[in-house]
Amino acid sequence: MTRRVMLVGSPNCGKSLLFNRLTGLRQKVANFPGITIELAQGAMADIEGVTLVDYPGSYSLRALSADETVAVQQFHTGLEDPEVSHVVCVVDVTRMEKSLYLTLQVIRRARRKGKQVIVAANLMDVLDSHGIELDLAGLSRELAVPVVALSARTGRGMDELVELLRRSPPPKPSRAAPDIEINDDVLVQKTAHRLAQRFGPRGDMLVRSQNRLDAFFLHSWFGGLAFFAIMYLLFQSIFTGAAPAMDAVESGLAAIAGWLMPLLGPGLAADFTSDAIFSGVGAFLVFVPQIFVLTLIVGLLEDSGYMARAALICHRPLRMFGLTGKSFIPMLSGVACAIPGVYAARAIDSPTKRRLTYMAIPLMPCSARLPVYALLIAVFIPQTTALGGLVGIQGLAMFGLYFFGLTAGLLVTGLASRRAAHRESDVPFILEMPAYRMPALKPLLQRSVHRCKHFVTAAGGVILGVTIVVWILGYFPNGGAELQYSWLAAIGRAIEPVFAPLGLDWRYGVAILTSFLAREVFVGTLGTIFGIEFAEQNMVPLVERVHSSGLELASGVALLVFFSIALMCVSTMVILARESGSWRLPAKMFMVYGAAGYLGAVAAYQLLSML
Repeated sequence: MTRRVMLVGSPNCGKSLLFNRLTGLRQKVANFPGITIELAQGAMADIEGVTLVDYPGSYSLRALSADETVAVQQFHTGLEDPEVSHVVCVVDVTRMEKSLYLTLQVIRRARRKGKQVIVAANLMDVLDSHGIELDLAGLSRELAVPVVALSARTGRGMDELVELLRRSPPPKPSRAAPDIEINDDVLVQKTAHRLAQRFGPRGDMLVRSQNRLDAFFLHSWFGGLAFFAIMYLLFQSIFTGAAPAMDAVESGLAAIAGWLMPLLGPGLAADFTSDAIFSGVGAFLVFVPQIFVLTLIVGLLEDSGYMARAALICHRPLRMFGLTGKSFIPMLSGVACAIPGVYAARAIDSPTKRRLTYMAIPLMPCSARLPVYALLIAVFIPQTTALGGLVGIQGLAMFGLYFFGLTAGLLVTGLASRRAAHRESDVPFILEMPAYRMPALKPLLQRSVHRCKHFVTAAGGVILGVTIVVWILGYFPNGGAELQYSWLAAIGRAIEPVFAPLGLDWRYGVAILTSFLAREVFVGTLGTIFGIEFAEQNMVPLVERVHSSGLELASGVALLVFFSIALMCVSTMVILARESGSWRLPAKMFMVYGAAGYLGAVAAYQLLSML
């Protein structure tokens, strides 16, 4: 018999981490509100025929923000499903009153629909580390539902929870306590306060521990310095942390090519494998370790609880540009990918500020831009480091590019907010400060690996298709003997006048044109073109090929400016249209950002050429 189990809870309660443990899936987890905003489901690993459904986090069943509206609507729809047998409500034991307010509402609604409720008292490891106890048995009697003490981070209590879910629920669940059944939401809040005082943890040790750390990280001077230091180390780690893995990938590809190519012998198949597969797709795969490191470091910041502090630090400067501190979270999510950043913007209460955040997110340097940035930085910036590799010129250059993207986004929103200032009164900035937590390393590594797999599979198909087309156009009609007389060269020379003001020849023009499908295709296209042009040296890294192609520093900077500003991601435009309700916003952004990127690139090239 197929059954479904609903998993609900407030933001930051560890619900998604529990979902990962029960299903083995790699659902995105972040330690701030507004990131888990879509329904996720997976088969339970230990119970055959049971599907676990992870619902978006919500503070109550009275929706206030856009993401809570999604959560509440989906929750009520799920209760109508006859296949749903249990509702697991995850409670943050370090914030009992907040969690119990939602829990009481869930119990009341679920019992009216005949669903069995299990309360999962999560984060018990935090209480254990401080020697704090609470009366879960008494809470279970008061709520008339099973209460399981567990830690999704360490695995404590998982067997007990699985055993409760394994049992078939009774035909009619036992009746809840009368005050839960009949009270309105105001009285439920009072009940939550009473239950938290009676059965919750004693003492203020958790609050005092958090306040000591906040005194440093939220300090007017030290907090700002720590923020910039953390952000710089993040971008420097993209090079220092990923360098060994990048070398290993490059050596592995060279070894495979050295073994495979003699077996194929001369001919069409060998040329295609060398030029399109190893030079095209292989050039892109070399930069995947940098995406892994970026995802891992951002995940550490998210799960530790620091990200909410960073949002608070950024609130005052962001407010000057018409944004809010909550905009920082979607914007930093856009560093990994613009799509989850757009989704995370649902947590912003103000529709105007949400729209302004949509405009800023595509200007954030996403992981699709990372291969382009890394390639051009490696071509022009030496690998000079200091302080044992902690400080390097390449890291400073990457930090500068990310700062440039952030600055461009703020300038755009600052100008747009002046036009929108009269449309809506300001909404108070309210942000929950989650407790500081030690991130669970295994889920973070799994998430980073999953992110790389998703990036490769999502972009790999596009890159393979483009490289095949580029290879065919560049190989024929003369069998790749002279690239300048190929079909590809004819197309490139037709569009070359557009990119001539940037100091770029037809090869880079073709790569830019194909990158409008996806930014990272730029690297694969260049790899294919140079693979055909230097077929006799097909194992030379792409960095060396670009360096020997005669690309000037001014042209390289112009490319960086263009890729930093231009909106070149079809998937992002589709999601923006869906979230904003029309194609007007993404279409306008595509045209304006494209023109601004081109004009900025021309200006950068001309300025550096004169200098």
